[in-house]
Amino acid sequence: MDLIKSLNENTGVRPEKFFKNTLFRSDAMLVGLNCLEAGQVQSAHSHPDQDKFYFVVEGTGHFLLGEKHWLAATGDIVWAPAGLRHGVENRGDKRLTLLIGIAPSP
Repeated sequence: MDLIKSLNENTGVRPEKFFKNTLFRSDAMLVGLNCLEAGQVQSAHSHPDQDKFYFVVEGTGHFLLGEKHWLAATGDIVWAPAGLRHGVENRGDKRLTLLIGIAPSP
């Protein structure tokens, strides 16, 4: 089992939909990497029994949290507690890279 992973070695591109890569997973938590190219969107959704965070590794994201829209940039962390509707859009011209965590694991 790998206990250390490089973010740079785990990024990727999917032209039809944003790129997702699970880095670590246990029953307690999932840690992953989401890469959204310019114009890509993670549609609004919720996790009834799971908390989620997004750490902005690079780029700027337009986040929907509940009914409000927020802007988060490199170094910011975004919290979506269980049951809160959330999503993100990359309106910029460069990649948006997000380290995400979901607990407990889906």
